[in-house]
Amino acid sequence: MIDIRWSSIDDAPALAEVHEAAWRFAYAGLIPGLTLERMIAGRQRNWWAARQDAGDRCLVLAFDGRPAGYAMFGRRRGRGLAEAGEIYELYLDPICHGAGLGRRLFGAARERLRDDGLSGLIVWTLAVNEAGCRFYRALGGKTRARSVTRLGRERFDLVGFAWP
Repeated sequence: MIDIRWSSIDDAPALAEVHEAAWRFAYAGLIPGLTLERMIAGRQRNWWAARQDAGDRCLVLAFDGRPAGYAMFGRRRGRGLAEAGEIYELYLDPICHGAGLGRRLFGAARERLRDDGLSGLIVWTLAVNEAGCRFYRALGGKTRARSVTRLGRERFDLVGFAWP
């Protein structure tokens, strides 16, 4: 059974596992190894539990009750864009890729943003993340903006995909 629900403190260990697997799958070979390992290490179960304790939640895509993906979203963080909502992160366990679950999780996050009165949506991804770019284009996202971020000592181009 597949369910999309709000996260709870009990999800922290599984969310840490999903994050690690998804980031290794998405970014190995794109982000330098040491930088990637540090980013993953910063999101272990204690980080997820602390977020829950602070009142932060994310949407969890659960398969048979166990988290297999998550989406973090809210008000757009940057300035200068018309879109009010932003999906900050959307990741699935790699074993779930290709089954339409990412599309389903994206739709649920977008619906929650609309319910909160946040019209328009922006999602940022690394330009070198070809799979991520293809995913957002397939969902109807249009290239809206470009930016740059620094991860470790490296600079990376970002692409902002937008929906009305």
